[in-house]
Order: sequence, then structure tokens, then C-alpha cells
Amino acid sequence: MIECKNIQKVYGSGDNKTYALDGVSFTIEAGEFVSITGSSGSGKSTLMHILGALDKPTKGEYFLDEQDVSKLTEDQLSEIRKNKIGFVFQSFNLLPRATVLRNVMLPLIYAEISKEDRLKKTQEALRAVHLKEDRWDHYSNEISGGQMQRVAIARALVNDPTLILADEPTGNLDTKTGQFVLETFQRLNREKGHTIILITHEKEVADFTDRTIVIRDGKMIEDKRNNKSII
Repeated sequence: MIECKNIQKVYGSGDNKTYALDGVSFTIEAGEFVSITGSSGSGKSTLMHILGALDKPTKGEYFLDEQDVSKLTEDQLSEIRKNKIGFVFQSFNLLPRATVLRNVMLPLIYAEISKEDRLKKTQEALRAVHLKEDRWDHYSNEISGGQMQRVAIARALVNDPTLILADEPTGNLDTKTGQFVLETFQRLNREKGHTIILITHEKEVADFTDRTIVIRDGKMIEDKRNNKSII
């Protein structure tokens, strides 16, 4: 499903070159639940932007569903983001004066899905994250942080994307609420088969996933599954 081949991201030129990523290669199969972790400045955020089709590598190739994303135009990248990738962010990125239903439905409105199908898909996504129906008509600024993140996850699911990409999804949550959100990701992966990549700097968060890719100084230094090193 995902294949990264010798990904490099270089900023500057000449003596001022900085390698944010330097020769990163890995594959992720459909249905995997993977974390990408590393300290601040390790390159994991740069890698996230490339995987999310928000940026392109300076060198190397990135394939998503056998399509070379690294060679697409800006318009084509926008289509990839709209149709193949669901994003979940630390800051939720919900519209505060829109209802829960409206927030989750927005990607379907942009995709010009019929009103009847929009409502059906939105309700299915909210049920998948176990958000009670008595919260659906609340404005997003009237619900708790954990509920807001579940709304954000539902919004990421609603277009049935190939990939769900979550950037520090528990960063603004207390420990107990963060654990519930991580359990939601686990359930979606194991029961629904969603492919999920979770970006985090916390080992405790990465431990919720089935596989961890560790980035340091722009290089992949470890790829481990079930406490057994792959490289």
C-alpha cells in the first residue's frame, strides 16, 4: 500500500544544505497500525508531510496504492489528500460554531456527495468512534476534548480513505482521555481494517501500535514489531 524508497528532503543549498530526511525507506501494508516516532527535530514531521501529500521529497519515491505521489502536481496532490487520506490533528481543527454532524459531514459536501448519502456516511462514522447520538447536534465547542478528537477521527473516516494519518492525536488530552482515543484507533484498525499511521514523540503512545518506525537525525534507525527489531 505504502512504499518509500530512499526519501530525502533537503533544505538550502551548497554549504547551507540541511537534510531533514536522508535516505528513508520502508513499506507499510494495507491494514497495518504503525507509529512513526522520534524526538523534536528528528525528521518525523517532515516525513508526515510527505506521507500526507502535503509536501514532496527532494529525492526518492513515495508510492501510495501503487501511485508515485512524489511526482504529482499540486492539483493532483490535493486530489490525493481529498480522496485517499484522512487527517487527525493534535488541535482537532473543528469548526467551533458548527455542530458535530456538520463538522464530520464537511468533506462529503466538498466531494459533492448527495444529501442523503452524506447523512448516512456521517452517522456511520460517528457510530464507528462510539460518540453518543445525544452529542451529534451539539456545537463542537460544547463537548469535551476527548469527544472533539473522536469527532475529528470520524471526520477522517467519513470519506473511507486509504490511509488515516494522525499527528500527535493525544497531545492536547489528559492521560485517561488520550488512552481512550488510542483505544479508538486500535478498534478501528482491528475491527474495521483501517490503515493508520500515528506520528508521536511519546513511547507510551507508540506502544499502542503494532509496529514502530524510529527516526533520528533524518534517518530511520529502527523498525520494530512486537518488540522484535526488523532492521
